[in-house]
Amino acid sequence: MQAFETDVQNRIIKLVQGILAQNSLSADVTSAARLVDIGLTSMDMVNLMLGVEAEFDFTIPQAEITPENFQSVESLLRMVVSQLQPVKAA
Repeated sequence: MQAFETDVQNRIIKLVQGILAQNSLSADVTSAARLVDIGLTSMDMVNLMLGVEAEFDFTIPQAEITPENFQSVESLLRMVVSQLQPVKAA
C-alpha cells in the first residue's frame, strides 16, 4: 500500500472511531471489519459519508453512495482513492 493510501485509510479509521465514540462504543476498527458489525447504524453511515466528504474535501458522486462502498474501511478506501486520483487516460 502506498503512503497516500495508508494516510487515507488512517483518516477513514479515525472518522469511524469518532462516530463510534459519539455512540459510547469502541471497537477494533480494521480495514476489513464490516462497519455494521462494529456498531455503525444507518444514521452513522450518513454521518460517515458527510465526514468523508469534509475530511477529503470532495463530494461523493451519487453513483458512489452504495452499500458496497460503505461496507468496510477497505471499500471506503477504494472509493475515496478513486475519487481523489486524477482520471488516468486510457
